[in-house]
Amino acid sequence: MLAFSALIGGSFSFGGLIANDIAPVVSQALRFAMAAVVLGIAALATGQLRRADLAAPWRYLMLGAMMAIYFVMMFEALKTATPVSTSAVMTLMPIMTAVFSFLILRQTTTRRMVAALAVGAAGALWVIFRGDRAALMTFDVGRGELIFFVGCIAHALYVPLTRWSNRGEAAVTTSFLVLLAATMLVFAYGWTEIRATDYGALRPMVWVALGYLVIGTTAVTFVLVAYASMRLDGAKVLAYTYLTPGWVILWELAFGNGLPGAMVLPGVGLTMLALAMLLKHET
Repeated sequence: MLAFSALIGGSFSFGGLIANDIAPVVSQALRFAMAAVVLGIAALATGQLRRADLAAPWRYLMLGAMMAIYFVMMFEALKTATPVSTSAVMTLMPIMTAVFSFLILRQTTTRRMVAALAVGAAGALWVIFRGDRAALMTFDVGRGELIFFVGCIAHALYVPLTRWSNRGEAAVTTSFLVLLAATMLVFAYGWTEIRATDYGALRPMVWVALGYLVIGTTAVTFVLVAYASMRLDGAKVLAYTYLTPGWVILWELAFGNGLPGAMVLPGVGLTMLALAMLLKHET
């Protein structure tokens, strides 16, 4: 999940490079479709895709729907909400995951985990708003934020449902079948825009960024989440998203965009403290 948070951080930087070149639903459809091909080949090549894994396909449609809802709602929200406000809404996901994990899996959350979630949320919000209390106080909950909140509920459900629905399938197999289902759903949702896009006119950077999104933040991260969901409490899995703002800072530095002000450092420190608290295994 540490690798997951680093890869997700890169998606913000790469995604920002092509945000105005291609419609969001089109980029997500291509991303899911190509990642499904990559994982399908990997599952077949390693012999981890078995006939028995295709039993009860409703499981993959359910999980695929959760991810499709999350990504579609995210880009619908960004039509009216700012990236900062949507990032702030995203910090609610680990707490929601803890609640759903209790309801679905009866996983209990210790006081130390609750404290770690609170510390991580505070640190992530500090980084997002760059330590500016005035910016935090002017946060406006509008239609876009509410739409994204619906998407975050779907993502929070995805983690415990992955564990609940698993029947012994390998992580790469589950990820492939979920991505396949998500691809079909996103294509159905955005078919008009997908068909109308002039792919030959897209600049090379679009395909470079899509390559990273396909391999780094779709194919690999789906496997990482599936693997972690079978071994960690649900709250711990998505708590690592608190580190994403800090990773974004490092990615932006690598892209030559410089470092933010020193005011964000306390927030980064809080997310690292939360991670240290979460790394200790529960007894």
